[in-house]
Amino acid sequence: QVQLVESGGGLVQPGGSLRLSCVASGSTFSINEMGWYRQAPGKERELVAAITRAGSTNYADSVKGRFTISRNNAKNTVYLQMVSLKPEDTAVYYCNAVLGWSISGRLDSWGQGTQVIVSS
Repeated sequence: QVQLVESGGGLVQPGGSLRLSCVASGSTFSINEMGWYRQAPGKERELVAAITRAGSTNYADSVKGRFTISRNNAKNTVYLQMVSLKPEDTAVYYCNAVLGWSISGRLDSWGQGTQVIVSS
């Protein structure tokens, strides 16, 4: 079992910056890749950024060039550095770890979410 604990959310003005952190514990050896998702009120949860164990990354078009995902495998921690924040970035951000795939689908672990509010 993998547990994910996020931190770093909060209130920030447009154009500001935040860094989110996610620490994984438990059976971390089973983690294939990690990422950040977000969900705004009335919207579906969407992928923001993902990173493999080897360091390959991908980003949603809406955050490309503004957000940077990184990973410290030794510390079992993934980060999301967010700059030039916009009001539309307001959402609950969830840390995700992909544990593998079963016959029924992908196996995931999720954090509890951390709120990011971008407002003046």
